Amino acid sequence: MRTAILVSYDREDAVAEAAALCDAAGYRVAHVVACRFLGRPKYGVGEEAVARLEKLAEESGPDVVVYDEVLKPSQNYNLASRLHLTVLDREALILEIFEGRASSAESKLQVRLAQLRYEMSRARERVRLARMGEQPGFMGIGKFEVDVYHNDIRGRMNAARAKLAKARRQRALHRAGRRRAGFGTMSLAGYTSAGKTTLFNRLAGESKERAPGLFTTLSTTTRRVAAGGEPYLLSDTVGFISKLPAYMIEAFRSTLEELLHADAILLVIDASDPPAELEKKFKSCMRTLAELGAPPERTVFALNKADLAGPGEVDAKAGLLGLAGEKKCIAVSAASGHNVEKLMGLARDVAEAQGGASPAGAWRRR
Repeated sequence: MRTAILVSYDREDAVAEAAALCDAAGYRVAHVVACRFLGRPKYGVGEEAVARLEKLAEESGPDVVVYDEVLKPSQNYNLASRLHLTVLDREALILEIFEGRASSAESKLQVRLAQLRYEMSRARERVRLARMGEQPGFMGIGKFEVDVYHNDIRGRMNAARAKLAKARRQRALHRAGRRRAGFGTMSLAGYTSAGKTTLFNRLAGESKERAPGLFTTLSTTTRRVAAGGEPYLLSDTVGFISKLPAYMIEAFRSTLEELLHADAILLVIDASDPPAELEKKFKSCMRTLAELGAPPERTVFALNKADLAGPGEVDAKAGLLGLAGEKKCIAVSAASGHNVEKLMGLARDVAEAQGGASPAGAWRRR
């Protein structure tokens, strides 16, 4: 397994999430350099931290340095030159995970578009460095003459967008067909590794890959499920994560837009998380749903992994999230099946209240 030195904030939750990202990308964290501030102008970190990184790099010989924030190209180049190592910032690391996990043609296109968007936002500075005689690296796109570099990225982006637009139209046709057949729809959403795929497998009788790592699901899968005795179509979607940039959300929009058209959104929340981490993840999910334009009145809150929480702990955490007394909130365990049927009955009530067609007649006709 490749090794990494991780540069992150001096907070336990930040280090834990960054380490999980490293693990998902196939890097074992050999050392952690924790800093209060990750925004210094030259290297992203101060001179003292750089000196420590130099010492650790010399002693342990890691493959990469992972920086748990976004670096400007000049900062990345300065740090990489000083350490004589590849430096991956947070966005580059997530893109590397996406690239490794993408399996369908559509998810590969989405990842490619996100990579190109990442590169485009840094193109001007990379060209400037190249003209100065520096070679800051081009993330696998290839070595181009600087005057065509920007246009080449734009052309690749347009080609990827055109293919994704075709896939988006195909999804729209599928949705229209489901509506004509009278099927209501539901979608799973939530922070990555909250247990969405485990819940999906239990409801649909599937055996989709599930793992404690991040971003197990990148492609949307839709299956028939029972909700309160009625059949619905349930979709699993890519997980959210904190500080996920807008261009990545945009790249995966053709997948995530299933949330916009669902009669009910099942927001899966990991109730076993420590309070501070739970609150951070919940806010990140709600912010992402709002950015997508998902209707809040269609959201059902599933406090998952309730079997791992102590007596009264789930209620206390529901109160922390402002969900105490919320009729659309329920404690469940996707692993054991606890309250899963009640969750689906609640989701059906929300779907019907929002005008979701009752699919029973269509189901019998089929």
